[in-house]
Amino acid sequence: MKPVVAVPYAIATAVAQGAAQLAARLAPSSPHKVVRSLRARAGLTARLVARARAVRDPARPLIWLHAPSVGEGLQARPVAQALRAAHPEWQQGYTFFSPSAEAFASTVGAEICDYLPFDRAHDADALLEAIRPSALVFAKLDVWPVLVARAHARGIPVALISATLAEQSGRRGWWSQQLVGPAYQALQAVGAIDAAHASRLQALGVPKAVLQVTGDTRFDQVWERAQRVDRESALLRMLASDRPTLVAGSTWPSDEAPLLQRLDPSLRLILAPHEPTAAHCDAIARWARETGRTLSRLSTLTEDTARAADVVLVDRMGILGDLYALADIAFVGGGFHDAGLHSTIEPAAFGVPVLFGPRYQGSREAGLLIAAGGAQSVADATALQAALSHWLTHPAARQAAGLAAQTVVRQELGATARSVALIEALVPRG
Repeated sequence: MKPVVAVPYAIATAVAQGAAQLAARLAPSSPHKVVRSLRARAGLTARLVARARAVRDPARPLIWLHAPSVGEGLQARPVAQALRAAHPEWQQGYTFFSPSAEAFASTVGAEICDYLPFDRAHDADALLEAIRPSALVFAKLDVWPVLVARAHARGIPVALISATLAEQSGRRGWWSQQLVGPAYQALQAVGAIDAAHASRLQALGVPKAVLQVTGDTRFDQVWERAQRVDRESALLRMLASDRPTLVAGSTWPSDEAPLLQRLDPSLRLILAPHEPTAAHCDAIARWARETGRTLSRLSTLTEDTARAADVVLVDRMGILGDLYALADIAFVGGGFHDAGLHSTIEPAAFGVPVLFGPRYQGSREAGLLIAAGGAQSVADATALQAALSHWLTHPAARQAAGLAAQTVVRQELGATARSVALIEALVPRG
C-alpha cells in the first residue's frame, strides 16, 4: 500500500485486534455479529498456526482460498471441490471474514479452515510460514494489502477468481487506490466475470497481462444444485400443490411490504425471509391472520397443514435453493432494501421467471436476466401485482420467460473449469 495510508491502516488493524481481545473477555457469549467477529479473532493466529502444524504436509501443494462471506464462498466452493477432484493429493486452506460464513466454511472441506486474522504483518508472516501455500487465491474482489505484500515477498503467487468491480464501486476512489492499488498490481492471475469488469479491474491496477475472462462460478454452483434436487423428496412432495406457486426468497420487510400489499389470493405463497427471526416471522403470521389466509410454518408442517396452507413460512435456513423447484414464479428479495439484491440465478436455474425490486443495478446477473426477458424489475406494489397477474394469466408468456432465464444460466456455465485451470497454472509441476 502507499505510504500515505500505511500508518493509519496499521493503527486501525492494531485497534481492531485490541477490540478482539476485549470482546473475548467482556462479551464471551454475545450473539451480535460484530462482537462475534471480534471475539473469533482473539488467539486466532495461534489457532491457525497450530492447525497448520498438525495437518500441513510440505511435500504436497496447498491452495489457500479466501472468501469473506457466504456470497464469495459460493464462488470459491465449486473451485475448491473441482480442485479436490482433479488433485486429491493437494491440500487446501480456507479462510473467511464474516461470522455469517462460519457454518458455510465447514462445507468446503479444507484441511485448514478458520477466520482470517486482521491484516497485520506479524500475523501474515506467521500464517504464511505455517501454511506454506503454493498459491493464495481471493474470491470476487477483496484483497488484504499486507497479506498480499508479504505473500508476494515470499514468491507465493496470488490470484483473484470470479473477479468483479462494479462501475459505482468505492474501490475506484483515490483513498482506496492508495490502500489496495499495489495489492492489485501484485496479482499474478485474475479471472474476471466478464470483459467490462476486467476493464475496470485493469484501471484499478491489475496488470493486463494477468487478466483473463473466466466467468462467475456461481452459475456452475446453482446449476449443479438445481440438477441435484430430488423432486420426490419428502419435503418437496409435501409442499407440491396444484395451485400456482410463488416462491419469495431472501426477503426483507421492505420487500414484503409491496409483495403482500395486494397479493392475489389464488396464489400459494412460499415465503423464505432472509433473516427468519421470531419477530420477523411473527409479523408475517400477523399479516396472514389479518387477511384471512391460512399460514403454516415449515418447522411444524404436516401433510394436512401443507395442503391447507395459503402461505408456507420458511422459518429455517439452507433449503431455499431447493424450494425454487416448486415455483411457477419467483420473487427475490433485496431489491427494495439497501443491502442489495440476493441471488436471482437460483430460481432461473429451474426455468422460473423472476421478479425483484428496483435496486438491482449492482447485480450483473439481474441485468442479464432482464435483457433476456427472463426477469422483471418492479418499482412498487402496483407494478409487482401487475407483473404477477400477467404471468399468471398468460402461461405461454410465463414459460417463455422461464426458459429465457434458464438459458442465461446455461450460457454462463464453465467458469469453474476455467478458474481451476488458472490456479493450476500457478502451481509448479513435479
